[in-house]
Amino acid sequence: MPQKAYLILEDGSEFEGVTFGHEGETIGEVVFNTAMSGYQEVLTDPSYSGQIVAMTYPMIGNYGVNAEDVESDRVQVAGFAVKEYSKTYSNFRATGSLADYLAAARVPAIEGIDTRKLTLHIRDKGALRGGIFLDRKGAADRLLAHPKMEGLDLASGVSCAKPYDFGAIDPGKPLIGVYDFGVKTNILRLLSASGFSVRVYPSKTKLDDVMRDGATGIFLSNGPGDPDVVPGGRELVRGVIEKGVPCFGICLGHQIMGLGLGGRTYKLKFGHRGANQPVKNLLNGSVEITSQNHGFAVDFDSLKHDPDIEITHVNLNDKTVEGLRHRKLPLFSVQYHPESNPGPQDSRYLFGQFRKMFPGSGC
Repeated sequence: MPQKAYLILEDGSEFEGVTFGHEGETIGEVVFNTAMSGYQEVLTDPSYSGQIVAMTYPMIGNYGVNAEDVESDRVQVAGFAVKEYSKTYSNFRATGSLADYLAAARVPAIEGIDTRKLTLHIRDKGALRGGIFLDRKGAADRLLAHPKMEGLDLASGVSCAKPYDFGAIDPGKPLIGVYDFGVKTNILRLLSASGFSVRVYPSKTKLDDVMRDGATGIFLSNGPGDPDVVPGGRELVRGVIEKGVPCFGICLGHQIMGLGLGGRTYKLKFGHRGANQPVKNLLNGSVEITSQNHGFAVDFDSLKHDPDIEITHVNLNDKTVEGLRHRKLPLFSVQYHPESNPGPQDSRYLFGQFRKMFPGSGC
């Protein structure tokens, strides 16, 4: 039976509800996601490691879960918060309920809280440490003892333990070395579908080892935590520049790209998380509706000293940098998620753009 639970923030704010799924306690950075669907993809996205995700859409769970709509091999969020959990589900692909899915993963979840009030509070105060608690006693001290997101290397904790191939390696296709900072499965699918052989490497792998395996290009994946403290991130990008091989980065990979090019990153007040963020492509003037999940951004002012680096995409809500490229080298990156899942597919052309940097693309 569900029991009373509390979502408590580090500033003392409380939201009372009841448990569903796993009846336990958890602490993390509390963030919100504005997507109307795609909750299973959100739950399994490694970029959410260390975070309690609140969905702004009022009813969650109505189409259940299945074995296909996953972005990694497990639930990655620290906790989950919704206004109303749908106790019944209906979908021809469903294999189980969201509550049972969370219970099996032992991830605490809370329903019945005012997610509108919570979202407005986070927008006003910024993303805060918070927790799902069954008892208020000692909650404040536990929250203040929990580390803040700034300075946390979470990518190392979600990276693969050893290299693996995603699909068969075809000697007739360029081999891409994917640095796994928390890569989503659909990124690997789309790289493969774009005409690449795909080999995934742990985040701390030396670039020389990847190149000795025969990689002719590098991909920097999405992932959680503070990009400024990802071990070897800057050095990896500098090595890619020295070797002159094509490189594409997404989300955390974009931030690492910016750092490696000599720039800085900073933490956004409450980040961008959802499937409806408008982004303008400055190269052709088009506007893309994008899926996003990040709490840090690249400070372009820190890159102005280099005339060979240009902004390619900007967020139309707050003008933050959403994409950059090098004018002379085959390097580019975007802050958002062109692989979607969940979200619109407006930006999938970027995988084809990456493929065109290699021989045999037909262009």
